[in-house]
Amino acid sequence: MEIIRAKSDMQRKSFNYIRANKTIGFVPTMGFFHEGHLALMEQAKRDNDLVITSIFVNPLQFGPNEDYERYPRNEENDIALAEKAGVDIVFIPDAKDMYPTKMLISMAIEERINVLCGRTRSGHFEGVLTVLSKLFHLTQPSKAYFGMKDAQQIAVVDALIKDLDFPVDLIALPTIRENDGLAKSSRNVNLDENEREEAVFLYKALQYGRELVVDGEKNPAIIVKEVMDIIDKQTNGTIDYVELLSYPALQPVSLVDQQVILATAVKFKQARLIDNLIFDKNGSLVKRIE
Repeated sequence: MEIIRAKSDMQRKSFNYIRANKTIGFVPTMGFFHEGHLALMEQAKRDNDLVITSIFVNPLQFGPNEDYERYPRNEENDIALAEKAGVDIVFIPDAKDMYPTKMLISMAIEERINVLCGRTRSGHFEGVLTVLSKLFHLTQPSKAYFGMKDAQQIAVVDALIKDLDFPVDLIALPTIRENDGLAKSSRNVNLDENEREEAVFLYKALQYGRELVVDGEKNPAIIVKEVMDIIDKQTNGTIDYVELLSYPALQPVSLVDQQVILATAVKFKQARLIDNLIFDKNGSLVKRIE
């Protein structure tokens, strides 16, 4: 496995692979790997000639009051885990190399961001669009892999690829969960013991909301209220949102009569957790998006 830190070296290497007609699977990350990241790498390995994963905590997607400095990092362990997962190249750029000067071009998206996390994280998805555009140019992937826990990000990346004609296939894989259902997240380490026990109710509440649809409930307002009630009663966290929207368009729906996302974000003392379920009009889970 090779470690690359310079943008120029990464781009040169990826172009050489493209000239050799090799397919590249790309897994962009901010590091501090858990089983969810590794599952993406392992699938990329099965699908492609070689796998590149990036470790870059992107400052552009953190707001002034968010946790950029506190975001967990463990480069040495990440490298060891990536090698075990079969990754061929780990790209670990420095922020000064990625953004050597003030950006003169800004990226924006007109839809899919004024809901869910985008409503309260001004500038976040603009930062995601910028860094992924740069990373796609540098790594030249055939396929890019994301976990469905970050479903709004997937919807934004879908728009980026389609609108700007990136020759990249977007692959979204199921959320990897703990045995009790809590979605794997690098931020879970910031939960105290009581919060960790309560956090599982995010998933349980979403599951209950989906079961309502399975049983015939089609009114989004009723489903959202039931989910919020469970989280309110079972946790001391502060609900940021519970929303039910079309997916991937992320538009309000008056009835559950199409593919939708039921999503939540809850703030605990030192961590903000997100989770979601994507399902069809009958409540059947969508397990993979391509």
